[in-house]
Amino acid sequence: MRAARLIKMVLLLQSRPAMTAAELARELEVSERTVTRDAQALSEAGVPVYADRGRAGGYRLVGGYRTRLTGLARSEAEALFLSGVPGALREMGLEDAASAARLKVSAALLPSLRDAPDSAAQRFHLDAPAWFREPETPALLPVLAEAVWADRCVIARYRRPGAKPEGRAGASAAAEAPRGRSGHEASGEVERTLEPYGLVLKAGVWYLCARVAGGGSFRTYRIDRFTGLDILDERFGRDPDFDLPGHWAAQAERFARSILRAEVVVRLSPEGVRRLPYAVDPLSAREALGGLGEPDAEGRVTVTLPVESEEVAHTQLTALGPEAEVLAPAGLRERFAADAARIAALYRRANPGCRDAG
Repeated sequence: MRAARLIKMVLLLQSRPAMTAAELARELEVSERTVTRDAQALSEAGVPVYADRGRAGGYRLVGGYRTRLTGLARSEAEALFLSGVPGALREMGLEDAASAARLKVSAALLPSLRDAPDSAAQRFHLDAPAWFREPETPALLPVLAEAVWADRCVIARYRRPGAKPEGRAGASAAAEAPRGRSGHEASGEVERTLEPYGLVLKAGVWYLCARVAGGGSFRTYRIDRFTGLDILDERFGRDPDFDLPGHWAAQAERFARSILRAEVVVRLSPEGVRRLPYAVDPLSAREALGGLGEPDAEGRVTVTLPVESEEVAHTQLTALGPEAEVLAPAGLRERFAADAARIAALYRRANPGCRDAG
């Protein structure tokens, strides 16, 4: 355990000019005191780790020291080949580069590990697109990916949600736009100069996390709504505090919460409690089922369920059938009562598909 940590410490210092004790402690998930002891152990083993004292001090390797630790364990080699996402790399135009990198790494492996690529590929496969939908690669994705890798600003034309793709009617509307509004904005399109920070693939849909140029806020865009893209020669300086996974997680939760604008009170059977997370939004289910009270005489529990709208709640809760009883709002309860009456009437009458026995 300690040996692996010491190796990681050397590799961290090798990849950066210097690191403070706090930074190393955070990366290695240990205390700063442990970092101090590990640095001393490396120094005694002949690794030239130098400690700069003072408030701005830290640790660094002396004289451009480079480790010769090139060996990989089998689990590390297999994990390395799992890190690629072939479909996503292909869509971004990076398939050839990724293939060349894999070949180089394979050639450098020990003979006993040469089967690591095949071993990993036969044990794990990522299929990113959602079910029942043919994935479509946005035409502008490879160009946008190039801008992301090069930290180059772009001018993006973007179709607002709900706006129809511009055809002949859209072109006419743009031509007749009132004075003071651009044709793009009149037709539901906006044009922005963006600093493209990162790409996210979610359930087969590509998104761009970008900052509006000139110190604007970070925003998230669906790439399939981009209608035009120009890469500028200008490069932007990345915010060192920007964390793409953290930004995406926060945006995703904020979006999920923003659409849950209504509430429904529901009595659930034990089976309804089990099936609720499969019928509604996961965030909605977590909030409804958190801290369940005692069941009533019929074994049911009453929960308050955040929902997007009564219409969406009707669609979602219909899947639970008799395992869910809507108590409020009254209009939604009446709607389910009418559904139940119609279903009962259907099943009370004789089966029209069967002939009488006589």
